[in-house]
Amino acid sequence: MELVVGMGKYIISNKEDDIIRTFALASCVAVTVYSAEKKAAGMIHVVLPSLLHSRDIVERPGYFAVTGVPLLINAICQKYGCCKEELYIQMFGGADSINGQDVYKVGMKNIHAVKLSLLNMGLTIQKADLRGNESRSLEMNVKTGVVKVFRQSI
Repeated sequence: MELVVGMGKYIISNKEDDIIRTFALASCVAVTVYSAEKKAAGMIHVVLPSLLHSRDIVERPGYFAVTGVPLLINAICQKYGCCKEELYIQMFGGADSINGQDVYKVGMKNIHAVKLSLLNMGLTIQKADLRGNESRSLEMNVKTGVVKVFRQSI
């Protein structure tokens, strides 16, 4: 079954027939996690590095790297019994602005915030496909953990 991760959302699954997808990662960052032992996978589509308002932690916890990444890791570990240390972690996106005049540097800030969130949990990224001037869409096979990347110029 196709499972689509919207902006600021995450999905976890251990159903071998599932494909987890997200679309149009530009400055946004997707984190994928996979346990080969448990055959469980997850993905989050992070939009911003940190909370804008305190109410965001309740209303949109997956929207932000600082709250969303731990949410994804904890969810897959709790639901499927995965150990954090067994997770194969990948990160995608964080593209630069189309015109090179991005004073906010959201892509870079998202990348940094995701890395810091993982570091705070004692985790590291095994593979990354970051920055550049392309939008990325992803397709993750739950059975194998393989992530296919589809690129489009921004």
